[in-house]
Amino acid sequence: MKNGWTPGRLASLLLALPVAALAQDDAAVDSGDNAWMLLCSALVLMMTGPGLALFYGGLVRKKNVLATMMQSFAMMALMTVLWALYGYSLAFAPGNAFVGGFDYVMLNGVGTEANGTISHYTFMVFQLMFAIITPALISGAFAERMKFSAMLWFTVLWATIVYFPMAHMVWSADGLMFEGALPCLDFAGGTVVHASSGISALVIAIYLGKRQGYPGEAMKPHNLTLAFIGACLLWVGWFGFNAGSALAANGLAATAFVNTHFGAAAAVVGWLAIEWLRDGKPSMLGGITGAVAGLVAITPASGFVTPMASLVIGFLGGFVCYFSVAVVKKKFGYDDSLDAFGVHGVGGTLGAILTGVFANSAVNGPGGALEGNVGQLVNNTLGVLLTWAFAGVATFVIVKLVDSVVGMRVTEADERSGLDVSEHGEEAYQV
Repeated sequence: MKNGWTPGRLASLLLALPVAALAQDDAAVDSGDNAWMLLCSALVLMMTGPGLALFYGGLVRKKNVLATMMQSFAMMALMTVLWALYGYSLAFAPGNAFVGGFDYVMLNGVGTEANGTISHYTFMVFQLMFAIITPALISGAFAERMKFSAMLWFTVLWATIVYFPMAHMVWSADGLMFEGALPCLDFAGGTVVHASSGISALVIAIYLGKRQGYPGEAMKPHNLTLAFIGACLLWVGWFGFNAGSALAANGLAATAFVNTHFGAAAAVVGWLAIEWLRDGKPSMLGGITGAVAGLVAITPASGFVTPMASLVIGFLGGFVCYFSVAVVKKKFGYDDSLDAFGVHGVGGTLGAILTGVFANSAVNGPGGALEGNVGQLVNNTLGVLLTWAFAGVATFVIVKLVDSVVGMRVTEADERSGLDVSEHGEEAYQV
């Protein structure tokens, strides 16, 4: 090669990129905060596998359980590689109001040096776990009918075009919705994670069309025991998701921890109460779905509200998401297989708006509408609308592109036989 650029020299340069950061002083890192954040990172990873994998896997028919779980598992690998190569840089490197720059490409400049009171590596890997679970949530909308190859291509494009810029806009210091032109309160991902994945899920569900036989054929969950275990793992893992977003083992983390638990519990009560009154019986499926709805709704507010407000937000999350799943979906007839939009899209949107209502300045940051700061409610509402528009339009363009190149949906014969066999050549249960 010209100028002495041999393959060996190029490889050495690439592998050496993070070395400068590794050599920096990490004396400012607080060992307690750093240990807490590493634990939270593990808890958030547990939310995807095994949590979401078991939850979604138990809710599909038995011929699709492995394919559904594989979609969550694949995110743990694919998103990690993207994050290391360029995703973290686009999300958190200095840039403009909409996307980060290239300072951290291939983790250049990222090492054990302090980032606040934790190491830069720790912050980077904690944020990675959010990037992993977000596209995995979308898979609930296209369960039982989308090609594995199409899912991989969609994820690469969606993460690059939607998630990484959204994370920058909401959580990076120079982001539009952090302290930019539209400052919003989103403690742990109501817009970044849930609203963006939820509206994207709706777009894909409508674009792909209904599963063969839906809604005439019974498509009941094949194993509610698996779904129950998955939901409980999600509940526990969510403490890392929300309390970890304090980025320290401090009082704010304790507040977010308490609010997370209270919100989930109140949502179970809200969902089961309306289900019992309307359908005559409180179901296990309703209970665990309500818990997830409450966890979603409290996520953006968890570090900004009081425990009593979290009970209100959680209860409303369970109540509203129930109607989204049980009434709205049936009325409009779209096939959101595992209610990714009904729970995450609706719950994340509701939670983000209610954060603008219940935010308490005595807890953290500016207050909300109840303290007279109506502007915060306006900002949070506009932030959600921007998220819906950006993620929705981008998702439609991406699915059109992927469909034209590799095709999005499996054949009718493969769908009838099940994706476990047709896509992966395996069966979950040997009879």
